[in-house]
Amino acid sequence: MTARSGAGAAITLADVDLFNPDTYVEGVPHHMFKLLRAEAPVFWQRQPDGSGFWALTKYDDVVTVSLDPATFSSGKRGSLLHDPPEEALPVMRSLLINQDPPVHTKYRRLVGKAFTPKVIRQMEAHIRKVTSEIIDRVAPLGECDFVTDVAAELPLQVIVELMGVPLEDRQMVFNWSNRMIGAEDPEYAGSIAMEDARQASLELYMYANRLAVERKNNPRGDIVSSLLQADVDGEALAEPEFDAFFLLLAVAGNETTRNTISGGMLALIEHRDQAERLRRDRSLMPTAVDEMLRWVSPVMQFRRTATRDTEIRGQKVREEDRVVIYYASANRDEEVFPDADVFDVSRAPNDHVAFGPGGPHFCLGANLARLEIRVIFEELLHRLPDIGLAGPIERLRSNFISGIKHMPVRFAPPKEPHRGR
Repeated sequence: MTARSGAGAAITLADVDLFNPDTYVEGVPHHMFKLLRAEAPVFWQRQPDGSGFWALTKYDDVVTVSLDPATFSSGKRGSLLHDPPEEALPVMRSLLINQDPPVHTKYRRLVGKAFTPKVIRQMEAHIRKVTSEIIDRVAPLGECDFVTDVAAELPLQVIVELMGVPLEDRQMVFNWSNRMIGAEDPEYAGSIAMEDARQASLELYMYANRLAVERKNNPRGDIVSSLLQADVDGEALAEPEFDAFFLLLAVAGNETTRNTISGGMLALIEHRDQAERLRRDRSLMPTAVDEMLRWVSPVMQFRRTATRDTEIRGQKVREEDRVVIYYASANRDEEVFPDADVFDVSRAPNDHVAFGPGGPHFCLGANLARLEIRVIFEELLHRLPDIGLAGPIERLRSNFISGIKHMPVRFAPPKEPHRGR
């Protein structure tokens, strides 16, 4: 079997390169994933240095590996594709995404209560107010960069407020996030990409520690104050553990939702019939949100490390092998999603794995992300119904995050000031 790229050229397995960030600059390589699902669902992806990893592209395999941390570990070598240096492992393992149960379970409980469905439901009115203010700023202009002016602003403002970061400091969090997540993108990275990402994390840690000093003296009802008062086996969080929580919440709390909002808006622009369905029938909004999550798959993959020799679909996988689970491919698996390449705001059921397929690493902020996405699209469809592209979009150069950096849009400025709904 051969597959065709977006440009129409046929490709074979020899053409597949899921490691090279350049592969993703024009968009998620769904043509490659389709070919792999059909011909090599457990595919050995070679890297330029001679190493490689097993790429899993079928939904069932992604779920199986995700739910078996004893065999496929996040803590052994981390959940990111690149192997961390040995000296970085202790710090790396202080991040929730790089832990296995029971350690992961214990630390996740420290912040879990801030993201329960009950707590999140109580935030809707405030999130709608923030959303309205964001749209108020851009609506009279008739055009904006949708990513930086709209999509990034809502999750950024919400997460910094939850954490206790002053609102005026949110752009620093935005920039640190871009430099860490976009380490392989020339717009965000310095001259030495990974070194700049490390520098960004150090700057964020220094900021977190300054904030911690202030909160120890003046605790509030925010996540930073809760972490400083946390008790793990009778001991307070050590500084590296506190820093790791701060980094994960600050980055993950704005990055993935921002990219789902941006990608969801692009999907509605490119599928006007679906946008019109949503305008006519707002009861479709919950299914539309899940379809945006499936369609965008903001986190394309996570890595695991095999803890023992095992097999996947008859393919021998050796202890210490890297195993990479591709959510972006699982969410287009034809065996699970009928008409998988069709964007359908009424799709149900929709058991996508954009937040992970359950288990210990199911996204902590899933309820918050769904609420933010729903509210912002309810307001956008109401207030800027004719929004459309005003120029080419720019995608993130990354083999990890499916992101849009810039998306110029235009719309008709409202004739009268907005007075609420």
